[in-house]
Amino acid sequence: MDEKRYHELASQALCGIEDMLSNVDADSVDVERASDVITLTFPSGQACVINMQRPTRQIWLAANARAWHFGFDETTSRWLDDKGQSIELARKVAEIVRELSGIEV
Repeated sequence: MDEKRYHELASQALCGIEDMLSNVDADSVDVERASDVITLTFPSGQACVINMQRPTRQIWLAANARAWHFGFDETTSRWLDDKGQSIELARKVAEIVRELSGIEV
């Protein structure tokens, strides 16, 4: 995948995550975006970081002392983990939000 396509797809994914969290109360999940990085901060002080990794053409997710790397799957048009477990980016973010805030998104 070339740089331009990667940037378009990854930017769409980050925008989709922002949209998914747009109606969440900021007291439950503080959502901040700075360029290619989204940081979710929870009342407990825990954080979740989602960021574009241009050199590898991936999106990385870190939370709860764990990390996941997602690549775009052309066949399914989804961002899937690179371990072959079919973990989808937006679903994993929603799972983390539920675990750390109790909110369903």
